[in-house]
Amino acid sequence: MKRHLYIGAMFFAALIVLAIGSHLLGKKAVVHANGAQAPRFEVDPMWPKPLPNHWLMGNVIGVSVDSKDHIWIIHRQGSLEPKEVYAQGWPNKGDHPGSECCYAAPPVLEFDEAGNLLASWGGKDGDGYLWPESNHGITVDYKGNVWIGGNGATPPGGGGRGRGRGAAAPEDQSGPARGRGPAGPPHYHDSMIMKFTQEGKFLMQIGKAYGSGGSNDTENVGRPAKIFVDPKTNEVYVADGYGNKRVIVFDADSGKFKRYWGAYGHKPDDTNLGNYNPEDPPAQQFRNPVHCADLSNDGLLYVCDRPNDRIQVFKPDGTFVKEKILYKNTLGDGSVWDIAFSKDPQQKYLYLADGANEKVHILDRDTLDVLTSFGDGGRQPGAFYAVHSIATDSKGNIFTTETYRGQRVQKFAFKGVGPVVREDQGVLWPKNAKSPF
Repeated sequence: MKRHLYIGAMFFAALIVLAIGSHLLGKKAVVHANGAQAPRFEVDPMWPKPLPNHWLMGNVIGVSVDSKDHIWIIHRQGSLEPKEVYAQGWPNKGDHPGSECCYAAPPVLEFDEAGNLLASWGGKDGDGYLWPESNHGITVDYKGNVWIGGNGATPPGGGGRGRGRGAAAPEDQSGPARGRGPAGPPHYHDSMIMKFTQEGKFLMQIGKAYGSGGSNDTENVGRPAKIFVDPKTNEVYVADGYGNKRVIVFDADSGKFKRYWGAYGHKPDDTNLGNYNPEDPPAQQFRNPVHCADLSNDGLLYVCDRPNDRIQVFKPDGTFVKEKILYKNTLGDGSVWDIAFSKDPQQKYLYLADGANEKVHILDRDTLDVLTSFGDGGRQPGAFYAVHSIATDSKGNIFTTETYRGQRVQKFAFKGVGPVVREDQGVLWPKNAKSPF
C-alpha cells in the first residue's frame, strides 16, 4: 500500500513539474512567436579601472558620453560616510587623518573607453558662480561643453552647505517645500544650471542660487534633474525637476528663456499632489521629480515623470503626443528614472533605468512596450543598487550609475540584436566568465 502511495505521489509531482515546464516553455514560445528582437548586453566587470589617490565615489547621479566616446560622471562627495573617508579627517579631531584611506574623488570624472581616468575637477565655488549644494545630472553637449545641475533644497540661512559640497539630497518624492514664505514660492539653493569647458572653466550660468520663483518663473530653475542640448536648434532642455514640475527650454549660448510646460502640455501648477496612488486617474500635473527630458533624432521629447511611473512624449514646442505608464504599482521613488536611446539611426529602442525595481528595461521606442529587462538588486557586477542614470556610446554600449549606497558606474557591452528569449533576463554576467571554484 505504502509503495503504491509513494509511486502515486511521485507521479503527481512529475505532473506538476511537467505543467510548470510547459507553462514556461509556452511563455518563451509566445515571445519567439511574436518575433520580438532586442539589443543584447553583458556587464563588463572590469570597467572602470580603480581610481587613483585612494579616491572613492559617492552617490553617482549623472552620466554622459561625449563625441570621443569618453564617459563623464558626476557624484556627490558629501554623500560618503565618515568611515569611508577616514583619511579626510578623524571625527572630532579636525583635519587630522584617521587612516591612509580614503578620500572623496572630485565630483566630475572623465574616463576613456578602456576605463582609465583622464580628468577630474569641480566641487568648489568659483569666480562668478556657486557650486551646487547637491550635484545632479551631467551632460556633454555637441560642442563639447559640460552642463551640470543640482537638487539641493537648503533655503537661505539654512546652513546646509556647511556639510560640504555635493551633500546628498532626497531622491524620493518631495514633501512640502522648504524655504517657502507665507505667500511666496520656495527658495532653493540649487536654482541654476551651469556650463563649463571640459577642463572645468566656468562659461555660463542660467538662474541663480536661491532664486527659484516656482514652476512659472522664467529666469530660474528649481532643483533641476537633467539637461539635454539639441544640436539642431542649440536649445537646452531642462527636466525641472525636484522643486518645479515642468520642462523648460533656454538658448544654449545666451541663456535666453524660450518656453516651458507641464504634464500634457498644461501650464504647471505647484500644488502638492500628495503621494502617488496607482488606483487614481493619471495626474494632470507632474510630480517631483521630473527626472529626464531627452530629445530623439526624429524630434520627440521623452520626459521622465518618475513618481507617476510614466513617460510622457512631446513635440519640441510642448505639444503632448502620448504617454506610457510602466510598472504602475511602483511606489516611493517610482519606476521611470532616466532614459537613453539605442545608437541605430532610427533609435528603434529606448533604455529605461528603473532604480526602484533595480532593472534596465528595453522598450520599443515606437510603442513604448517593454521587450525585455535586465538586472536585479545587489552589489555584484551587473546587479543594481538604485540605478539612477543611463547613457550610450557610439558603439551601443550602455553605461549606468547608482545613487544611495550603490556609488558606482557600470558598463554593459553591446552584443548585437537578437530574439527575445526571456522577459526578465536577470543579471547579465559574461557568458565566458569562469567560476573561481
